[in-house]
Amino acid sequence: MLPAPPAVLAEVFPADRLTLVQAYAELLATDGVVRGLIGPRETPRLWERHLINCGLLAAALPADATVADVGSGAGLPGLVLAIARPDVRVTLIEPLLRRTTFLDEVVDRLDLTNVTVIRGRADAVHGTATFDVVTARAVAALDKLATWCLPLVAPEGALLAMKGTSAEDEVAAAQPVLDRLGCAPAVIEELGAELAADGAVEPIRIVRLSWADPARVSLPLRGQRDPRGSRRGSTKKKRRKS
Repeated sequence: MLPAPPAVLAEVFPADRLTLVQAYAELLATDGVVRGLIGPRETPRLWERHLINCGLLAAALPADATVADVGSGAGLPGLVLAIARPDVRVTLIEPLLRRTTFLDEVVDRLDLTNVTVIRGRADAVHGTATFDVVTARAVAALDKLATWCLPLVAPEGALLAMKGTSAEDEVAAAQPVLDRLGCAPAVIEELGAELAADGAVEPIRIVRLSWADPARVSLPLRGQRDPRGSRRGSTKKKRRKS
């Protein structure tokens, strides 16, 4: 069973979004488990390990940003960010049909009008759009992740990769790839430390990657080609104001 939400939830999510995050948690703990998107052993720690963990990333998003979540899975962190930050527009990129079906259902049931779902791999979206922020959690090692995700990052944007204690090692291992791609030095940031003092949450660590010279970034134009096999998350174009 899903435990009661911890008190710290109100410090991570806006008060008027708590009902939505609780409804999403219930969907993860029920349909998400039954459909194999969340392991049954994850349910008791769903709040701290997943929802609050992803919610801490919301503080790193610029106001009114466009965000792409690559390998969104059950919507972590993409749906959490859309709930925590109704000002941002989130695109969930996920190749597996059973996952995108779940994501579409959650978006509809929670009426998250700032979310679009695309069925496809990250490289299928290359050339169709760029984003202010690209996120990824537990998708791949940083060298592969950078290759997949950086073509989606706008010249002044950033890739925010959620990493744990391996962050420094992954940056070091990926450095040749990052240099080849034209990245600025990677920055490792810790988020949530102010809430961790009393042990209420575990802070998270992210690797921030941006372009070394935004003026020299040459990215394909939006709409240059359509992502083969992709599916926008709503025929209603979930871009209405939240």
